[in-house]
Amino acid sequence: MDRVYAGGRLRRMRQDRGMTQVDLAKVLAISPSYLNQIEHDTRPLTVSVLLRINEVFGIDPGFFAPRDTARAMIELREALPGRPGASPVPLADLQELAGRMPEVAEAVIELYRRYREAGDHLAALTDSRSSATANSPHEMVRDYFYRYQNYVDELDQAAEQSARAVGTRRGEVRRRLREYLAQTHRITVAVRPREEGAPTGEMHRYDAASRVLTFSPHLRPGQQAFRLATELAYLEQGDLIDGLLDAEPWPSDEARHLARIGLANHFAGAFILPYTPFFRAAEKFRYDLELLADHFGVSYETIAHRLSTLQRPGMRGVPFIFVRVDRAGNISKRQSATGFHFSRSGGTCPLWNVYESFAAPGRVITQVAEMPDGQRYLWVARSLTRNRAGHGQPAKTFAVGLGCEVRHSGRLVYADGLDIEDSRTVMPIGPGCKTCERPRCPQRAAPPIGGQLAVEDHRSTFVPYPLAMRTSS
Repeated sequence: MDRVYAGGRLRRMRQDRGMTQVDLAKVLAISPSYLNQIEHDTRPLTVSVLLRINEVFGIDPGFFAPRDTARAMIELREALPGRPGASPVPLADLQELAGRMPEVAEAVIELYRRYREAGDHLAALTDSRSSATANSPHEMVRDYFYRYQNYVDELDQAAEQSARAVGTRRGEVRRRLREYLAQTHRITVAVRPREEGAPTGEMHRYDAASRVLTFSPHLRPGQQAFRLATELAYLEQGDLIDGLLDAEPWPSDEARHLARIGLANHFAGAFILPYTPFFRAAEKFRYDLELLADHFGVSYETIAHRLSTLQRPGMRGVPFIFVRVDRAGNISKRQSATGFHFSRSGGTCPLWNVYESFAAPGRVITQVAEMPDGQRYLWVARSLTRNRAGHGQPAKTFAVGLGCEVRHSGRLVYADGLDIEDSRTVMPIGPGCKTCERPRCPQRAAPPIGGQLAVEDHRSTFVPYPLAMRTSS
């Protein structure tokens, strides 16, 4: 196993129990000097020590596993940009803070979020025209699922058991769900006539009094199956969902309600694509999204989203980041089973291949991208267009991206033929211009936070925002 350095967490565990180093060393059957070295990260935690901690204190060894700090690093860079004109906080220091003191790092990030939210409230009160970046309820829900690594085990297991009990099979999920809801819950499904348009663009509505679930005629069969499964979640897993929500302090009813919808949707996705058969198919097809979409009879986006949730202990898939982006760079969906995180300050990186996919509709685009911290990712992107129906009707066009760290790329068909190690084929991207530290990027749309521009009358550069040389202090 990889060496585990978790001295800060071991020290907190000891202090929480009111123990001295001598006390804990005696319990773990090691010398106090050895324990001191472990707590200061000069020696790693060994398997025998981890097992002894589990035996004595009942703490799972996973508590001491290395933390994925990529996301915390990006948010700390936003929160701690450094003084104007001076060097930014070194990445090594941010890495140490995020890795050794994650609670402190999270407290700093939370303080920065509250500072930004206060600024947004002030802007609203003063009728400012600047764009709001408050920690919205949607962002809170995204963070909630991020903490779960986009996989809620209790709900996912319940969905798989439910699908087995209902007796769903590939290609027959919608039919079996309709039959089951009719027989078990006396729910009737109706499709609204096309001539009876919904002025609000309503795609579905369930009336609990009449027990009628009405669909828009524009909903495809796969979308209908998903809505049926979502209503099943509310009907049969309401207590489980509420229990998960009760364990979280929600700042508003709106945030809690959005999270409830998110959990019901998580159940629906896991019901339509039950974990075990889907995981086995994903491994068999080497995560080929188009083959998986054909195999299960669902959309490309549904497959991409489900692939980002395969984190069941003992049966883990590739940890993916899933995003859905429009042409303007707005991220309408963002799920992550890993630490990759785009900045909340400004847009995303224009060098990212999700934007290239808009120029090649329906074609899968691959890219090996490197973040400023040196971490490399394999990205797969494809654009999708949805029309409601009929000529002249408004359409929605998105790019769906799925990415993973390159160390997992051997499991993906999309890595075939790519030289992952060749730096000439790697695209340097960033989390967003305001937090990206690439000073020579020709696509930069804004200077980095805390950066001082090199403004000269008689000099121009290819780089849009040349930075002055930073001085140490």
